[in-house]
Parts: sequence; structure tokens; C-alpha cells
Amino acid sequence: MQTPAPPSSQAPYGVSVRDYGPSRGSHAHDHFQVLIGLAGVLELEVEGLGARVGAGEAHVVTPGDRHDFESRSGSRCLILDTAQPHWARCAGRPPADASRLHALAKYLAQCAQHPQASALALQHGPALLLEAWGAAPAVHARSRHIDWNALAAWARPRWHQPLAVADLASVACLSPSQFAQRCRDEQGMGAMHWLRALRLAHARELRLAGVGVAETARRTGYRSPSALTAALRRLGGR
Repeated sequence: MQTPAPPSSQAPYGVSVRDYGPSRGSHAHDHFQVLIGLAGVLELEVEGLGARVGAGEAHVVTPGDRHDFESRSGSRCLILDTAQPHWARCAGRPPADASRLHALAKYLAQCAQHPQASALALQHGPALLLEAWGAAPAVHARSRHIDWNALAAWARPRWHQPLAVADLASVACLSPSQFAQRCRDEQGMGAMHWLRALRLAHARELRLAGVGVAETARRTGYRSPSALTAALRRLGGR
């Protein structure tokens, strides 16, 4: 099983199972972390407020909240690390149907032990957990509004990561195919083309602000300064 990870802005998103023990841990991260108890009791202190996650109980830690955790007798939790903004609706309130959420968590915990054989369940697990909590968006996918500025702001600090259409779709709460079509319809280009254009625009801003080529390439995820220079030259930048 996976043990609690140290604080990291590059933590992978998705579902995992973690065992906790009496050794006290403390960290914060830049994404939502959903904890659903499978066995034992996990004691939490989130920004100075106490909480507990027992079997069938759940808690949402919001981005930036420092949380201490320990389990004197040991505990196991299903963990969802996610940037999906709809989880903000779940913070501070219990699930609409705790038994349904717990049953789903137990199933996903089994799937996490065999990720290759359960890829489809793990792919859709985050959306199902959100729905079971009672906070899934009520509008239909085809009419769901995409805040493109917010999505661009989400992508901006993540240029160093290998972002894919599925990552953007997850944040927008759409399937990859739905998101790709909406991007073509609303932005006039494919999703990866849109993402590359954003990254290049950010790089051009940094260069115009006097940031060196090497540092700009590092910040915006280009593999080398020469690759950045060539991209800017094609754009007509400097």
C-alpha cells in the first residue's frame, strides 16, 4: 500500500489507498485531498481544527490547508488527490449518502490494488465519488460552462508537467472527447493546440519582461532554450 507522501506541488492526481500509523505527519498541498475511511480511525488537525476519519466517514482537505495526521492504532483510507474545483462544495459538510460513498470507496480500494485490470473504474472513480457525495454539477455536459480563463490559470503553474487533454477535461468536469469538441467549437482549435498557445504566450510575456531565455524555458516547460527560441521565432517574438 502507499504510505503518506511528503508535501509536493507535483503529487499525482487520482485514487490511492494509504495506511496510517502512530507516526505523526504534517503537510499541505495545492490541490483537494479527499479522505474516506476504510478501517481504523485517522485523527486530523486541519488549520488548528480537529477532525477524525473512521470507517465510513470522510473529510475534504482544501488546497493550502496544513493538516497534521496520525492513527494510534492504525487506519486505512481511500485517498483522492484532485484539482476538480467542485470538491469545494464538499468541504465542511458530510456526504449526502455516506453508505453509498463508503461502498464505492471500498470498491475503488480493491481496484487500486489492480490498476491495470481496473483502469476504467479508476478513471471514472473521481467523478463517481463526487456524485456520491452529492456535489456533482447538475447541468448537462453539453451545456456546462467552461471558464477558459480559470482553466488557463490552472494550467499556468503546471507547464513542467506532461499535461494532456484528459487533465484539462477533468478540471472542466467533462470527458476528454467532450472537452476536445468544446475547445474546437469555442476556441477554434484543438485542445493541445490551445494549451501550446497558452504556454508560448506565457513564455513571450516573460521574455518581454526581461527574463532570460534559459529561465523562461525552465518556467514554461520547454525542453531547451533553443527550442523556446525557435518557437518564439515562429510566433514572431524575440
